Amino acid sequence: MRDRFNRAADALTRVLGSPFALALAASIIVVWALTGPLAGFSDTWQLIINTGTTIVTFLMVFVIQNSQNRTTKALHLKLDELIRAVDDARNDYLTVEQETEEEMTEREEEMARAASYRPTPRRRKAAAKDGRSQSSATTRRRSRSASTKRS
Repeated sequence: MRDRFNRAADALTRVLGSPFALALAASIIVVWALTGPLAGFSDTWQLIINTGTTIVTFLMVFVIQNSQNRTTKALHLKLDELIRAVDDARNDYLTVEQETEEEMTEREEEMARAASYRPTPRRRKAAAKDGRSQSSATTRRRSRSASTKRS
């Protein structure tokens, strides 16, 4: 049942997101507006467009949410594969979407600090003096931050 729904939602998303669907919707509105004088701009005339657009909007919420959920899941799976495949990547990021909002904020701040970290000549010299490359210094920094988080 879920597979049929997913296939139908994918097809609807493709069709309803097309220029043809936009032109069709605009045409319906123009025809409805032109019939206003014929219907005397009655309450029934207004009710027709209000009811139609409400029903379409209600159903499209579910179709769009399904499409968004599938896209997000596929994106996460692709990123998980990249994290798993890269040797220096931390595998604990594979399940980050299951963390609390506070934990995610901590990781976001950690990434901001790491992004702003720039190896200065002094840091490069210190790393060379210790006989380690810049990448191993980065790995040590990652390990320290991971162990600090566990504490």
